[in-house]
Amino acid sequence: MTSPGSAKHARVTAEQLPIARVLPLLPLAHLDREFDYLVPAEFDEAAQPGVRVRIRFAGRLVDGYLLERVPSSDHQGKLGSLDRVVSSERVLTPEIATLATLVAARYAGTRSDVLRLAIPPRHARTENEEQAPVPAAEVTSIDTAAWDRYSHGSAFVEALAAGRAPRAAWQALPGEDWPRRLAELAATVVERGEQAVLVVPDQRDLDRVHAACVDLVGKSRAVALAAGLGPAARYRRWLAALRGTAAIVVGTRSAVFAPVPRVGLVVVWDDGDDSNAELRAPYPHVREVALLRAHEAGCGFVAGGFARTAEVQSLVESGWAHDLVAARGTVRECSPHITVPGDSDHALERDPTAAQARLPAVAFAAVRSSLDAGHPVLVQVPRRGYLPSLACAKCRAPARCRRCNGPLALPSGGDDVASSPTCRWCGIADPSYRCRVCGSRALRALVIGAGRTAEELGRAFPGVVVVNSGGSEVVDTVKAGPRLVVATVGAEPVAVGGYGSALLLDGWALLSRADLRATEEALRRWMSAAALVRSGADGGRVIVVADPGIPTVQALVRWDPVGHAQTQLAERAEVRLPPAVRVAAVDGSASAIAALLEIAELPTDTEQLGPVPLPEGARKPFAGDAVEPIEVERMLLRVPRSAGAALSRALADAQANRSARKNDLPVRVQIDPVDIG
Repeated sequence: MTSPGSAKHARVTAEQLPIARVLPLLPLAHLDREFDYLVPAEFDEAAQPGVRVRIRFAGRLVDGYLLERVPSSDHQGKLGSLDRVVSSERVLTPEIATLATLVAARYAGTRSDVLRLAIPPRHARTENEEQAPVPAAEVTSIDTAAWDRYSHGSAFVEALAAGRAPRAAWQALPGEDWPRRLAELAATVVERGEQAVLVVPDQRDLDRVHAACVDLVGKSRAVALAAGLGPAARYRRWLAALRGTAAIVVGTRSAVFAPVPRVGLVVVWDDGDDSNAELRAPYPHVREVALLRAHEAGCGFVAGGFARTAEVQSLVESGWAHDLVAARGTVRECSPHITVPGDSDHALERDPTAAQARLPAVAFAAVRSSLDAGHPVLVQVPRRGYLPSLACAKCRAPARCRRCNGPLALPSGGDDVASSPTCRWCGIADPSYRCRVCGSRALRALVIGAGRTAEELGRAFPGVVVVNSGGSEVVDTVKAGPRLVVATVGAEPVAVGGYGSALLLDGWALLSRADLRATEEALRRWMSAAALVRSGADGGRVIVVADPGIPTVQALVRWDPVGHAQTQLAERAEVRLPPAVRVAAVDGSASAIAALLEIAELPTDTEQLGPVPLPEGARKPFAGDAVEPIEVERMLLRVPRSAGAALSRALADAQANRSARKNDLPVRVQIDPVDIG
């Protein structure tokens, strides 16, 4: 071990285990290692493994974590002393320290970056509050009969209760009260004296799951962790998990690192949601962190959702996890009746324009029937706004701003696209627009947004309340009764008693995205919305406006997320894309990428793809962009899964090498990013 400097003043050293090994929280990759410091006698009692410390490093004070106390050091020079122990609270538990090491290795990052994600900033006043005694576990009687609807469901719950650490991929039935089901699993673990960590994509899901958990184990035994909490509230709840006061932790992304003393179950709901991908280095995905934690801790694991990702399917096919799905007869009983206009000759005979219309006659009939029955209707739209995407009506060239080349849109108002279009980037209107390709002044809408859709439906069904949900105004729930709910994807409110019908519009907009996961994401969005609709036996109907011949559309009609995931996995294996292989995306300037690859000792079977200009929407800010933005390219490095660990290690070592040489050309490394293209 090494030490960066010596103590400023001589201090009496602790007699027992006088050496502290400290991990400094430094951004430089080559400093991601422990350093030895002397423990002053005055800190002997407080300086325990897991506490926050301050150390003098290269002449300045930096934060760090004390990892362990040892009797001697390998460093031959003079050792410095701990400057101070920030707090005696042992915030870095051995389990989380190990998990941070595993995550850093998996994602070619540093432990200090991972620990910034895992441990919130200290709030001294909250930490010094009188600690409440750990309440006795008083679990309300758990009725797990609903799990009998799933093949091996009851056996899974029994295995969880017995502490056998089962692992499952759960496909929730349409209309399922999934927050209650997750709470039942968590309470089962609490009953045997362990804790559960439940991770959900957003605040709306968090509120629902937390409420279900409180109902079973009580308010004092279930805490909700989210980034939106204030510093004091967040730290107080995090301490409740650390100290064992909380038996169930429900939270978003960073909650996967919750430091519960004895984790018995880790659950990830809807792992395909892009909110589960961390936006800060080393860019870990919640699902992968949960897998590492469940494997290392030997605890239960559940990846649940209405749809299924190829990554979860690969876990099932490898035997690491097992299917938890319902029989086809049960699925048919619970599913709404799903139809695609134009999928049969009979439908085309009654409505010849059904295959081309945005709102065919069958959709209007379904809406009218549900409203007459007193049920709300959900209308899912891929885009918010009014007319968020315009093109030349003559040559179909995208309409661009003459000042900044941004996309033109009609954000609100107006009865047609002849109104003045406005740039979505600079906000300047262009009343005299002329196509730069053919010179035409006429415009057409490529995509119709939620605002325009709500306006059109309001005119078609006068007197019916129209509710908008999307953007900064997301509605959580809607009351029962006849009303139209127009929502962007991901912002669909839960209706009391369920929706009578749902219209899934502009399916092509989701399916045609230039993205590896476009079809998987489309099915996930559609199933999440369709699951809010009443069953077919209760008159629930879902109308999907999309090409009926597309396999993804047919998977929705059959409600077959597992079959779709199997197909996706097979297709990716054929073209060698994740999760069948391991891919690293290296972003930076051409010279920076070349410099990194020159010193990286990559596995012999590494395949280099690129570099190419970074895909639109995938660029994240780089240091120095404010002064002079750089031209960013992307190089993909592809290896077999068996060489994934070697690839991550090679890139991490190369980054450390560059850092030690003070190479300041920015390079970003992401392992298996969700936005490959």
